[in-house]
Amino acid sequence: MKISAIPQIYQNLRRWGEILSVLSKYGLADWLSRVNIDFVKDRLRDPDGEILARHSPESRIRLALQELGPTFIKLGQILSTRADLVGTSLANELGKLQSGVRADGFDEIRKIVESELGQPIEELFREFSPEPIASASIGQVHLARLKQGGQVAVKVQHVGIERIIREDLDLLAGAAQLAEKIPEFALYHPTTLVAEMARSLRRELDFGREERNLLQFSAMFAEDPTVKIPQPFTDYCTSRVLTMERIVGLKLTEPVSLAARGLNLEEIARRGAELYLKMIFKHGFFHADPHPGNMLVLPSNVIGLLDFGMVGRINEKLREDIEEMLLAIVSRDPPLLTAIIKRVGSMPANLDSGLLMTDVTEYVDQYSTQSLEKFDFSGAMNDMMEIVRRHQIALPSEVVMLLKAMVTLEGTARLLNPRFSLMELMQPLQRTLLLRRMSPLRQIRKMRRMYMQLENLAEMLPERVMDILDQVQAGKFDVHLDHRRLGPTANRMVLGLMTSALFVGSAEMLSNQVPPLLFPQATYLGGMHRISLLGLSGVMLSLLIGLRLLWAIRKSGNLDQK
Repeated sequence: MKISAIPQIYQNLRRWGEILSVLSKYGLADWLSRVNIDFVKDRLRDPDGEILARHSPESRIRLALQELGPTFIKLGQILSTRADLVGTSLANELGKLQSGVRADGFDEIRKIVESELGQPIEELFREFSPEPIASASIGQVHLARLKQGGQVAVKVQHVGIERIIREDLDLLAGAAQLAEKIPEFALYHPTTLVAEMARSLRRELDFGREERNLLQFSAMFAEDPTVKIPQPFTDYCTSRVLTMERIVGLKLTEPVSLAARGLNLEEIARRGAELYLKMIFKHGFFHADPHPGNMLVLPSNVIGLLDFGMVGRINEKLREDIEEMLLAIVSRDPPLLTAIIKRVGSMPANLDSGLLMTDVTEYVDQYSTQSLEKFDFSGAMNDMMEIVRRHQIALPSEVVMLLKAMVTLEGTARLLNPRFSLMELMQPLQRTLLLRRMSPLRQIRKMRRMYMQLENLAEMLPERVMDILDQVQAGKFDVHLDHRRLGPTANRMVLGLMTSALFVGSAEMLSNQVPPLLFPQATYLGGMHRISLLGLSGVMLSLLIGLRLLWAIRKSGNLDQK
């Protein structure tokens, strides 16, 4: 081991200690919640002074992740989008995670800005507010004014946040590998979740990616006067500093203030929802976090969007699958919806297709009878995630992110208009989707894609066949078989054979009166004095093992299964 590795090991051990301390505290609170002793429950409290044992299990998980810091907050935020893995109740609770952290001092922020932009702050900006207006897990935002006079918002990365996240990701990667070996945790695909979180965090650490997102969205809506996207100032942007236009407006979290100013709340809700539907079904590139704090209302009912660190992309094939899924619900077609779920998701080896069809049929019967103006889109998507989780089907992260964004969008719109229905708004879109799927241009593009795939197959097939024939001729062709669940069956078979052999051998010892005998000095005890002790012990042992084996087979449900 290198001497230079000792500080890193010490830091990891210290961090593990902090993690275990927090988890043990919240785990103990979970145990205390089942005990009806009030003075014991009152001993453990959360950072706000509330009694931990009074919280729900989902709430305690959220509080534990929040106390562990930025990396674990991000883990919780990603899990909040994976209701197909953790369930709707936990996903909804994790959606409340707040990423606010203590802001860095102005002296530290000054050093980062000047080192990244290469000039003193006074030469870069006419004004620069030393107090941040917001502080999130990755960075904090300061208001400033450029030398040219324009007001801007400057997002600066926290000091040392990259090192903290890198260390925590190393710890989580190791923990995920261990969790994969535990059947109860393996169902949640921990290594996949940690890899997804690591990819998301590395993207958020690069402010240059958010700058490119801003430029792409600005280009998408350059001709739309109803949308306002903040413009980035490229000369003042790096991977750790992002300078963008400041947008001033009213947040959707204040519907009373909006109504007091004479704004049309129903029009704002409809316009915002149409904006997102256009992003999703026309461009395939959408703002993935449409909660009320990220949307502003400007004069003339213009919608302003903030925070483009989390965006979603869906390709044309995936977009078509999602369109078919929504159409299958409306058209009451359970077989089609089941087929789409199987095509899009990753199926477990023990999937019960009949039970899945039954659940999907009940689901379609429940929601297809609702009128469009009263259709509960959020409830429909949450119930869909419950079906997927119950059958251990893993959906692509892009699909789950999209459905989560649409559920959040409907919730945001209903803050302004309680009667808002996303499905009713999508009704005109259905005709557009059908016409687009049947359009000659799309069919030509699809045929061209199929032709290219067939051409590629025709080029590769002869070469691959020749490789197989060469391996067969050389005697190197191997067939690898994956015997699923064969291990327990083989173990039981071997144990059964050994038990049978023990019983037969012991019976032979009994019949031949192999010594030592039971009561060998007695003259007559009803024949008991002629019984072999080894034979009797072997018979009894074989009977016990046989009963144990029979119980194990019966418990597994495979004794009389046809």
